[in-house]
Parts: sequence; structure tokens; C-alpha cells
Amino acid sequence: MKQEPIGKLISQIHRHCQKMLNKQLAPYGLSGGGQHSFLKTILLNPGINQDQLTQDLKFDKATTARAVKHLEETGYIERIVNEQDRRSLSLYPTPKAREFLPKLQSILDEHNAILTRNLSSEELNHLLALLHQINLDTGE
Repeated sequence: MKQEPIGKLISQIHRHCQKMLNKQLAPYGLSGGGQHSFLKTILLNPGINQDQLTQDLKFDKATTARAVKHLEETGYIERIVNEQDRRSLSLYPTPKAREFLPKLQSILDEHNAILTRNLSSEELNHLLALLHQINLDTGE
């Protein structure tokens, strides 16, 4: 019996997730391109720069630049010149972003609950461990 491609399943799940999240986040001015991931990372790491953001989230630089620009234009973040390296910009959440964090986390938690609703807690823990293991092997 031929094994179903794992990448295909992951891709299908990802597309489904993005559709659901885009619909829920659109009223807040967030849409595709993983903008919620960028925003949450900046919220949890105030002062992070774009290069570190790109590395942490494993996006390409162009996607990071577009997301950061959008988040700045929508008032969720601000770019401030880094005092230690004047060529670098540090990214900080605005009060709007900090106020939005509980709602964002609620949406993400609900989304995870829907995705894993058919798994026992043991199966969920096993799935997470396997996905982390696969993710380690995909590092560049």
C-alpha cells in the first residue's frame, strides 16, 4: 500500500487553518501571511528586530517586511531605532496590540481546540512531540 504524502496532509491542514484564522482575524485588520504570528511574537518579545523575527518564525525576509509594514500601518506595532545599533530597528507593540493580545490568544486557543477536538490528551501530546521532532529536522 502506497503511503500518503505527509507534506500534502500538512499543507491541506495549513490551508484550512489559514482560511479559518483569516476569517476570524479580518475584523481586527489582520489577514494572511501569518500576520498574527508576527504580532504575537512581537508582543512576547518587545524590541525584537526583523532579522530575529524572520529566523524565529522561519519566514523569508520579504514576507516579514510586508507583515511588519502592515502591522505598523494598522497601529499594532512601532519601529524604533535601536540605541545599540542605529542601523537596526526594534519592533515594539503599541497599546492597541497589548489590548488585543487576550482576544488574539482566545482566537488561537479556540482554533487549536477545534483542530484537536477528536484527539485524546495523550494523542495530542504525542502529535505535538512528533511535530516538534519533524520541525527540528527541517531547520536550515
